[in-house]
Amino acid sequence: MGLQRAHTWISTFLEASAAEAGAAQNTLLGYGRDLRDFAEWAEGEGLDVASIPRDEIERYLIHCSEQGLAKSTRARRLSSIRQMYRFAYAEGWRKDDPASRISGPGKVKTLPETLSHAQVEALLNAARETGRNPVERRRNTCLLEVLYATGLRVSELVSLPVAAVRGDPRMILVRGKGGRERMVPLSDPARDALADWLADWDAQAERLRAARKPEPRHLFPSRARSGHLSRVGFYLLLKDIAQRAGLDPARVSPHVLRHAFATHLLAGGADLRAIQTMLGHADVSTTEIYTHVLEERLKSLVMDHHPLAKDDT
Repeated sequence: MGLQRAHTWISTFLEASAAEAGAAQNTLLGYGRDLRDFAEWAEGEGLDVASIPRDEIERYLIHCSEQGLAKSTRARRLSSIRQMYRFAYAEGWRKDDPASRISGPGKVKTLPETLSHAQVEALLNAARETGRNPVERRRNTCLLEVLYATGLRVSELVSLPVAAVRGDPRMILVRGKGGRERMVPLSDPARDALADWLADWDAQAERLRAARKPEPRHLFPSRARSGHLSRVGFYLLLKDIAQRAGLDPARVSPHVLRHAFATHLLAGGADLRAIQTMLGHADVSTTEIYTHVLEERLKSLVMDHHPLAKDDT
């Protein structure tokens, strides 16, 4: 009975997170995996999530540590448990919140992978040559130019509505996490690539109208249920482009290009708050990690080129 009730709690919590907080699908899947593991452990220990005390939750975290789970994984699991019990307390399922004061192991902040200007240029050049025909090559060029010009999340990029880019805009309106909207600027190369791709998009839409079929709503349409290019589809496409560019595909992802956008802006003198706004970060502390990336690069530059940093032995 305890495990069944736990699954009911987890399902209700996830539904509320999706409806009220607008949590992304990947976030919900992560919560679900973490909470099911916790519930199964509790069941194996003869405990019920509805009445489990704080010290037993702490014992579960020790169990996770003994399993050799990374500090970041343990921190994430505690975060999932905290949020579920906060929800349970607010709903009146429990009279207390047993997880609220548990201190976690902390999350290890690793510096994000990024790319040099030359590597990004190689990717952009490769995109112009990747595709089965000129139309696909212009679409691929547009995808990469817009991504590097704006630092969009991959989900924001592939789901862009075509209406957002009409009229040769210098800035586009993007709807990000939690439904928050922001304006991001377009570079001249991105606007040129966008104009070329829109000409192909309009020709395709005209053919659909002639066949009495609805025209797509998205800038990068596909036959998928969503109506637009999927995140996985773009991820795989980027791997092909990276390989053509002579880069290690394992080191190139949509998020790495987002990091490159931020790092290159910061290196060029852009204000951290402006970068925060363009990336859609709710807290500037999230954006501050790019200052560390820059510091590491400057350190490497000094160690490689400063005469007093060289080892003469």
